[in-house]
Amino acid sequence: MCTSKTIVLGLFIATLTASCNVTANPLFPAILIFGDSTADTGNNNYHSQAVFKANHLPYGVDLPGHEANGRFSNGKLISDVIASNLNIKEFVPPFLQPNISDQDIVTGVCFASAGAGYDDRTSLSSKAIPVSQQPTMFKSYIARLKGIVGDKKAMEIINNALVVISAGPNDFILNFYDIPTRRLEYPDIYSYQDFVLKRVDGFVRVMSQNAFVFL
Repeated sequence: MCTSKTIVLGLFIATLTASCNVTANPLFPAILIFGDSTADTGNNNYHSQAVFKANHLPYGVDLPGHEANGRFSNGKLISDVIASNLNIKEFVPPFLQPNISDQDIVTGVCFASAGAGYDDRTSLSSKAIPVSQQPTMFKSYIARLKGIVGDKKAMEIINNALVVISAGPNDFILNFYDIPTRRLEYPDIYSYQDFVLKRVDGFVRVMSQNAFVFL
């Protein structure tokens, strides 16, 4: 089931990127990224408590300048690849970057934090920004976006933005297998999966409410 969903997602992204490359125009006005290290483009560099930071080599060796910039990769993350192939922007900046430009705010940012998970307990050991707290960053983003383009344009950007969420593995690795704290409550993997899925559902609902309330 997971494999088939991955294939479908891959085909969906491939179709989007192919369509966009033909027209050379972005299909989305902005991209918004949430999740863990698979999507974190550098937020943990500016989150003092974070345990995991990609601020040293060999991270970033294939990026312009050949320097680590917070991405847990030798080059681009999937966040950047999607944004680049859809002609939105070449790199998706972390929202916590102090000198982030107005243009980057308008075209989208990343809220992900390496070591995060849908389960808040996951971040106890990694000191990451939990997925459940990333909507708080999203609120701040909306406020700044409104200050740049106005309420009406901000609503248009948010309503038409591409939202990418990549998280989940840390919940199982940190809470169920390596540090089996959740196994005391959920003795089998299936019951913990149900718990995580409920957290995912809650996250999506909170995101929808935030967008509605602030716009």
